[in-house]
Amino acid sequence: MEDTSTRSEPDGPDEEAVEEGSGDPNVPSPNGADADDDLAELRDRVDDEYDFDDFGPADMARMSAEEWDAAFDPDTWITGARLLDRVEAELKSRIARREVFGLLERVREDGEERVLVYSDEGYAIVRPSGEVSGRGTVLRDVEPLVALAAMEEHDVADPPDDWSLPHPDTVPEGSGEFGNLMIQVVAAVQVIAGVALLGASFLTDLDSIVGPAMGAVFLLVGLFLFAMVANARLSDRFRSEEYRDRLRALREAEERPGFVPVDGEVLSEETEDR
Repeated sequence: MEDTSTRSEPDGPDEEAVEEGSGDPNVPSPNGADADDDLAELRDRVDDEYDFDDFGPADMARMSAEEWDAAFDPDTWITGARLLDRVEAELKSRIARREVFGLLERVREDGEERVLVYSDEGYAIVRPSGEVSGRGTVLRDVEPLVALAAMEEHDVADPPDDWSLPHPDTVPEGSGEFGNLMIQVVAAVQVIAGVALLGASFLTDLDSIVGPAMGAVFLLVGLFLFAMVANARLSDRFRSEEYRDRLRALREAEERPGFVPVDGEVLSEETEDR
């Protein structure tokens, strides 16, 4: 029988594709929906795995490229002068909490404002684009702070008025004296108990070896605790003296260290007299 249908044959592959699909180019394909779902799932996993309120160099190092792109959307990053303001405020807060050791300056070089942080061992330069360059521990401390400051969701706290590095003479000899005192009390109790057990064992002429053995154990534990406290105090004193020496070196320097490649105009600096 002759076919009287008026439907025409497809003229080419494009028309065939329209017939097989929805025919509406504005409707997203299933593959696009799957990609969006995967991205949302990855972002949820990154939020659960990383603490962005305490984001540090170690977290930055173990982040994969996919996790970085998911966590930090380049289209929403803060840049320009606002980024430098946020980075400066974040650094001042970290310096006040002694989490970053360095002098902070806002400089202008080649017609561009930058944030400069440097110490006696390294430096970091932050540009308005968010690019960070430098070397040493300062660079490792600053890099994650710039990433956080570039995020709209991250709240940058106002730094305290007295945020700068302390004067060398105000640095205490050590810390944790209460803990050391408690350990000394425990050590003294151990020594007294050990001496008492040993003395009682010899004076009463006991045949059992349990008393002298326990006395020796208590005595050794007490001596070990005393030695541990002494070592901790010496270590604290050494670290404090080293910290004071670094502070003196920074404050007595008449200019930036030679390894800092910045000669630009200083717009603001940490202290007036350094």
